[in-house]
Amino acid sequence: MICFSDLIDGVDHEVLSPGDPLVSHLAFDSREVQTGGLFFALPGTHTDGTRFLAEARGRGAVAALVQSPPQDIPPGLAVRRVADVRWVMSAVSDRFFGHPSRELRVIGVTGTDGKSSTVGFIAQLLDGVGLPAGYFSTVEYRDGPRSQPNTFRQSTPEAPQIHGLLRRMVQNGLGYAVLESTSHGLSPKTARLAHVVYSAAVFTNVTVEHLEFHGTVENYRRDKARLFEALDQGPEDAFGVVNRDDPHHRLFIEATHRPVLTYSLYERDTDLWAERIEESDAGLQFRLMPLGAEVFLPLLGSYNISNALAALLAASRLSGKPLEEFLPLLSGLKSPRGRMRQVRRGQPFDVVIDYAHTPGSFAVVLPALKKRAQGRLITVFGSAGERDRAKRPLQGEVADRYSDLIVLTDEDPRLEDPEVILDDIQAGIQNKTLGRDLWRIRPRRLAIAHALSLARPGDLVAFLGKGHESSLIGTTKEDWDEEAEVVRALGELGYGG
Repeated sequence: MICFSDLIDGVDHEVLSPGDPLVSHLAFDSREVQTGGLFFALPGTHTDGTRFLAEARGRGAVAALVQSPPQDIPPGLAVRRVADVRWVMSAVSDRFFGHPSRELRVIGVTGTDGKSSTVGFIAQLLDGVGLPAGYFSTVEYRDGPRSQPNTFRQSTPEAPQIHGLLRRMVQNGLGYAVLESTSHGLSPKTARLAHVVYSAAVFTNVTVEHLEFHGTVENYRRDKARLFEALDQGPEDAFGVVNRDDPHHRLFIEATHRPVLTYSLYERDTDLWAERIEESDAGLQFRLMPLGAEVFLPLLGSYNISNALAALLAASRLSGKPLEEFLPLLSGLKSPRGRMRQVRRGQPFDVVIDYAHTPGSFAVVLPALKKRAQGRLITVFGSAGERDRAKRPLQGEVADRYSDLIVLTDEDPRLEDPEVILDDIQAGIQNKTLGRDLWRIRPRRLAIAHALSLARPGDLVAFLGKGHESSLIGTTKEDWDEEAEVVRALGELGYGG
């Protein structure tokens, strides 16, 4: 337990209600407050956390930090007002959990696509050379001996969760932590990662995403680049790893004064690159340069070579071990759940499930699937409600370019009109006709069944956008398992072996 005054020492604040209680717990949701808790009354889009001070006090809160003055302060609750409660929540969380990132070698991975795979690859490589690593990604996390599904519904959770996770890694004897560091988490608007000390930063790529939050593409790129700026406050041997194939790579290289390694699928003037890439049903074969080593990856999609190169550079530099020591591990790398996952139930056509949900990821995944398909490519997807509308017609445009048949459906409509979402996507589809090679079918399980019923021998049916996600969010939250729904629909068609 820590005194309230010690937690906010050095933070400019106004005393709205006196008291200096001992704090034993942090919470930003009044429903999760425990006895002895410090409650962060976060300002929100639809409401303000100050409305829930009484509930927090009733559940045992002894202190609260607010950004706007509350109408009423419950008796016995010590309250301080600060200019930016989210930034203070980050600083307090770091202090409350004893600055855990200073006791770990933390690797941050940012980019529009490929983050979760790269996080997983880095952790697997470090594990493989006897350096157990904790990690957190959109898909899953590990803070001890076993991995667990990410149930936070956030790729980067809030600061108390992040620093609590890092502390558990320390307590469980892990020396490395690989964090999916999203633009939301890096943005000063949320400050979720503001007080994490990074030893390494990895950049995969950047396209268009999350403009509903960042406002402009420039702001989006700028927030991602903050990960590399943070290296300057890291240990002396901190470094970056950047994808030279991305047209914006200079922004990330120039964001830090620390050394930056580069990788590429096409450029030879890099620290690591790939040549002679061949893809088969078994996976990817390529020559790793400048080592000249022949490498096999049991994965689909050449973009996974790019992710593996990033992971190799990060793991080697961070551990101090030569690249050659990691090469035998590449043939055993596994993709995260819901990433280019094949479903085989005895059907005479291919079925692939992938999390791709941005125009950029579509532009990478769909050409690879089109090339793989012996017959037609049938693509099933939607777009999230109450999120960036600008990307929807771009999704439609890319899908139109590579797909023979398209089935539009729900992803997570939330409270937005699902038909408006499909209208937005369809605006980008110019070469398909409704009822002939384009369908709009809701709910999602009906779209899955319809797409599979269309498939002929040699076709490939791709289900995009949900991947690992365990819920479908509309007016109510529905438990969801994309693979289980696909398997069920295949069973109804007579495929179950």
